[in-house]
Amino acid sequence: MGNIALLAATSSKSGFNPTTLILILVVVVGFYLLMIRPQQRRRQQAQQQQSSVQPGARVRTTAGMYATVVDVDGDDVVLEVAPGVEVRYMRRAIMDVVAPSEDTAEEDEEEQDTVPEDEEEDREDADASAQAPAESGSTKKD
Repeated sequence: MGNIALLAATSSKSGFNPTTLILILVVVVGFYLLMIRPQQRRRQQAQQQQSSVQPGARVRTTAGMYATVVDVDGDDVVLEVAPGVEVRYMRRAIMDVVAPSEDTAEEDEEEQDTVPEDEEEDREDADASAQAPAESGSTKKD
């Protein structure tokens, strides 16, 4: 029986393998650099923007609504979403402060995208209706 225990002890490789430790450290450091650190930066930037919000600033909420800050009261912010329509939000609901040029540029792009599509459909309908009588007239002569 003593021989079996001695044989088992010599056949198993006991010892420390440094490559395993290095591999684990590389994974932990990589995870920290790729996941945790960027998230901390984003959170810190969002907190700075939320704390620096002042009346008159144009903001975008986490729900995607654009509004103008009317009043700041502690952790609450009063936003004007339309002329005469004021809504109370928590500061945390502000995603970012939007420059006025960004907001108007986005609205202009949306308007430009919708207008040409409507005009194209009208043109196609007009062309189709103009071609239909001409084709039927040509078949009567044959």
